[in-house]
Order: sequence, then C-alpha cells, then structure tokens
Amino acid sequence: MCFLMLTSRDKAIIKDLNRFRVMDRDSIAEIHFSNVKNPKDSTNHVLLRLLRDGHIQRSKSFVPYVYFGTDVNMKRNSAKVGHFLAILNTYKEMRRLGKLTTFLVEPKYGSKGTVEPDIFCIFRDTPFFIEVQRTLYSEKQMNEKINRYVELYHSNVMSKPFPHVLILSEQRYAIDMDLPFRLFQAQSFTQFLQSLKPEQPVIQNNTGTNLKLKING
Repeated sequence: MCFLMLTSRDKAIIKDLNRFRVMDRDSIAEIHFSNVKNPKDSTNHVLLRLLRDGHIQRSKSFVPYVYFGTDVNMKRNSAKVGHFLAILNTYKEMRRLGKLTTFLVEPKYGSKGTVEPDIFCIFRDTPFFIEVQRTLYSEKQMNEKINRYVELYHSNVMSKPFPHVLILSEQRYAIDMDLPFRLFQAQSFTQFLQSLKPEQPVIQNNTGTNLKLKING
C-alpha cells in the first residue's frame, strides 16, 4: 500500500485503527479532529477518501459506522466489535483525565494460557493492567483470570513495580485472594479516580483492607 499521498493525520488514523482494531466515526473525530471547526464533517470527508483509496475498511452494521484498519482480521459484524469499542471508550476517558503516556490493546506476554489483559497503560506515571469486563464472569472464571496475573507476577516478565490490576465492570466480584499486587474494581476509570480523591481517600482492595493509592501528577 502506498503512503506517499497520505497526510500525517491520515497515517495517525490508520495507525489507531490497527491499534484499537475498530473505531467509530465519532471517536475518530474526537481524537483526530478536535482542533477543526466542524470535526464530524471533516472526519467524514477524510474517512471517505481513505476508504475509497483502500487504506481502511468500513462496516455499516453499526450506527454511526465503524472503521477498521486493513491489518485487522475481524468479521465486520463480530460480537468483538462492542468489546473493542469499550476499550476505545476507556482510552478516550483516560486521556481526558490526565497524562496517558502508554496505551496497549491486548498485549501478549507469553504463549496461549498466559494472562491477556485488555489494556496495559501508564497513566500519570503509574502502570495499570485493565480488564474491560462487559460480560458476566463466574467466580471460578474470575479467579482463574486473577491467578494468571499472579503467574505473570512471579514470571518476572514484567519489571517491578508490577502494574496495578483494575477491573472495570458493572458487576463487583468477590475476589478473596492474598495477592502480591494491588487489585481494584470500579464501574469506570472516572469512578476509580474519584475514589482516590481526598474527600473520599479510602478504597478497599480485594481483601477488604483499607488503603490509599497515590497516582503521580
């Protein structure tokens, strides 16, 4: 594929489409066109050009339409689309809230069976693994997932300090484990941050112990 005629913003959009797997038109407008007079109109114009020239793909199964990078191998009406859009929404939420220097989608840390976090990120100089949990897990399933994080901790694949693990879900899980890292649960990243404010300084970890977490910057 020839990138000679692409602008720097075109390339950034394509890079993000491959990073997030799928993006809706409004999210592309927010991230890449917030500095123009009519973000949505400008977004539509650029996306139509990129689509016409074969640089991106589109699905009309969703409103607004969603777009994919050409490197993404996913059915256009896949149930996974909703999952990746939820990860994208978490990214947009976090970048509004503070300094977000790293944001990796479904990074791999080993062979099949190794924990596969939805997100690894560094927010205000603090590393996090984030699970964007849209489906309801059984207690057994969630415990198995957390145990894989414990295995990753002991594998020394990750440098210390080990990232905090944050589960974003409407459902709060009863996780009764003695963990070598901090695990938190919240309905959104905004709610998680609000729980750390001075007027609400105490948050319970998975064992029920009260603790305070300072996020730099």
